[in-house]
Amino acid sequence: MAPTPRDRQEDRQEDRQEDRQAPDGRAPDGLALGVLATEGRREGGAEIDLLPTAELARLMNAEDRTVPEAVGAAVPAIAAAVDAIAERMRGGGRLVYAGAGTAGRLGVLDAGECPPTFGTEPGRVVGLIAGGPAALTSAVEDAEDDRAAAVADLDALALTAADTVIGVSASGRTPYALAAVEHARTLGALTVALAGNPGSPLGDAAEHRIEITTGPELLAGSTRLKAGTAQKLVLNMVSTLVMIRLGRTYGDLMVDVRATNDKLRARSRRIVALATEAEPADADAALAATGGRVKDAILLLLTGVDAAAAAELLARNGGVLRNALREALG
Repeated sequence: MAPTPRDRQEDRQEDRQEDRQAPDGRAPDGLALGVLATEGRREGGAEIDLLPTAELARLMNAEDRTVPEAVGAAVPAIAAAVDAIAERMRGGGRLVYAGAGTAGRLGVLDAGECPPTFGTEPGRVVGLIAGGPAALTSAVEDAEDDRAAAVADLDALALTAADTVIGVSASGRTPYALAAVEHARTLGALTVALAGNPGSPLGDAAEHRIEITTGPELLAGSTRLKAGTAQKLVLNMVSTLVMIRLGRTYGDLMVDVRATNDKLRARSRRIVALATEAEPADADAALAATGGRVKDAILLLLTGVDAAAAAELLARNGGVLRNALREALG
């Protein structure tokens, strides 16, 4: 049977792939991109630009639906990392994310959400991105290769053995993230790898490896897509579960929320009311008495202690509301 035009096109694509790679699968620049799942090409992807928009949107949505399942496969590794991180932070340590490009931006985003959501102190959760703050809004792609910058960024934090560094990299080989993890480990800090390929150098360098295999992207190599979504899901899990373990929540309530605007003040009132079944006016009065501190207000309403006693109870119990309530109520 004579070859069809599609057969000839596929043959040419295979020839070009062979031309680009050495016999060991490495690209001419020495980076083995061809063997990375995140750099692979989906079957049938060569003509997606010819699809109707609605069909293309359905295809992308179908690809995205595979991400939570991939994250689910890594739950045991995520849980182990969370417990180790919480132990360090319970002793006063910090949580530091280090990454480049999308991975770095996601780390900075997660770190920035911790103070308003969990009341973390400034600098307790830190996001480092290759290229510095300018890379948050503009592409500074060459910065990801700067290993020395990663070391300098960690040294600027005066990293200690009490801290944790999570290197975030879709490929699992980004020099900035890899250098951050390697340097942190020499300082005795806890190290965690969050990568998008199994058996990654980043995973090899860290004590805890979280490798989420989301496979080829809709656009080959565009790891801001499924790989980035997986990173966001995992970072959500890590920070949220660590804060739960640290007692920064009470059940499913954000009792350490920092009320810095009208929405958050309304949320604080609602949290106090939900935790105590108090009327809104009583919740407002308790919050006013405690300077807007939600946990203190809940203690005041549930135990009858005054604001000063509520603060002392929390201080004695490491800020954990459930433990403070147990002490107060016997």
